[in-house]
Amino acid sequence: MVLDDMVRGTVRGVRLAKVFHQETDASFLEKVAPLMRTSYGAVLLSGTDLDCARHSMVFWNPVLMMSSKGQRVTLTTAEGHLIEERHPLEALDRLLDATRPHFPMLVEPFSGGLVGYLAYELKNVLEVLPQTAADDLELPESLFFLPQDFMVFDRLTGETLHLTLKTTALAPIPRPAMPAVAHRLVSSGEDGDLHSDFSRNEYLNAVARIRRYIQNGDVYQVNLSQRFSASFHGDPWILWTQLFHRNPAPFYAYLHLPHHHILCTSMERFLCRRGDTLETRPIKGTRPRGARADEDGAMREDLCTNPKDDAELSMIVDLLRNDLGRVCQPRSIVVAEHKRLEGYANVWHLVSIITGKLQPGVSAGQIFRATFPGGSVTGCPKIRAMEIIDELEHHVRHVYTGSIGYVGWHDTMDMNIAIRTAILKDSRLYFAVGGGVVFDSEESAEYEETLHKGRTLFQAMAQHQEEVCR
Repeated sequence: MVLDDMVRGTVRGVRLAKVFHQETDASFLEKVAPLMRTSYGAVLLSGTDLDCARHSMVFWNPVLMMSSKGQRVTLTTAEGHLIEERHPLEALDRLLDATRPHFPMLVEPFSGGLVGYLAYELKNVLEVLPQTAADDLELPESLFFLPQDFMVFDRLTGETLHLTLKTTALAPIPRPAMPAVAHRLVSSGEDGDLHSDFSRNEYLNAVARIRRYIQNGDVYQVNLSQRFSASFHGDPWILWTQLFHRNPAPFYAYLHLPHHHILCTSMERFLCRRGDTLETRPIKGTRPRGARADEDGAMREDLCTNPKDDAELSMIVDLLRNDLGRVCQPRSIVVAEHKRLEGYANVWHLVSIITGKLQPGVSAGQIFRATFPGGSVTGCPKIRAMEIIDELEHHVRHVYTGSIGYVGWHDTMDMNIAIRTAILKDSRLYFAVGGGVVFDSEESAEYEETLHKGRTLFQAMAQHQEEVCR
């Protein structure tokens, strides 16, 4: 029996379970919290008043889960596991087709489908690339699940709708009982304290090496990151919600999965699909927020007028226009906005918005084949940049710079770029921060930029440590 035959026709319909009115971000999170402690699931949380931050969602009680490592695809249900050799994006498309029921879109923008992530290392089944970075986490390269229950919170109207799928034969995947663990974060000086897999000098030398590659004509830009890790025995849900309150952004994600949690605080959209319209919103160009109004204004002005940042974003826009051109209709790709300034608690960013009209019959898997991983987190040209990343970075990125979100049955999709993202596995928290390096980059400034980007997580971890150690 193949994966799609195993689950074909199992979803018969959907029922509206409850409607909640006058919801707020706080009340939505209050409803969500117990669900993430009793079932595998995911939360996609929006913050700020940006035009891409209208909906928040929670998904739980998965009835099936599909994961992959290389070309080995595993389907998990309450009955057990089925393994098959197949391209994971083909398996994704076939699973969507096999489970797609015949009911219309009931709640925008999601009325059922798959939720999960594509890890950065999925690139290895899309292109012939070296893989010498250490895979110490040994986690799936893609993972999606079909939730039996989900809630969609419309932040504009304040209404939350809870829907439940009607399924046959499939029961929710049980979450094994977890032993009670005292919540604590290791204090300074204990084994496993916060550290990076790069020293400062190593990072500066890596930036210099990229600049030599650029000078020699190999690439125009490379995204380089360093990975931090720390022992963690706290509550990942509390840490993640503290991050949201410190610095809300449109594309937060929390995934409670077998063997690992993912805490993502992204502000970047990778792909959004609504019918035949596809959109991407690359971010390039960062400045820290100033402590005073005049400092903040100076940082903002410098970002908007700096030729390096302008060139960096423009290169990535051209790369993404080319990627979208593989699946979109000719002459349909438009740069709707370029160099839009967006402000967050710790940083300013430059953002562009690119849209296109999809060719008829293009599937989710075909869209990912054409565009993954996002060019804003690789560099340009993409393949050579990824080769250099593998040469210089010490560990696989996993979900960092991959993508998290949903792929709906009704031609909808919203996937983020998984930046500002931590992975919790075996009581250890891993998170990476990076930036785009171009010829005009200054080594120490690139290093400092990674620290600015990681500041919110550093501060939240310190706060969490103080609270749980009291």
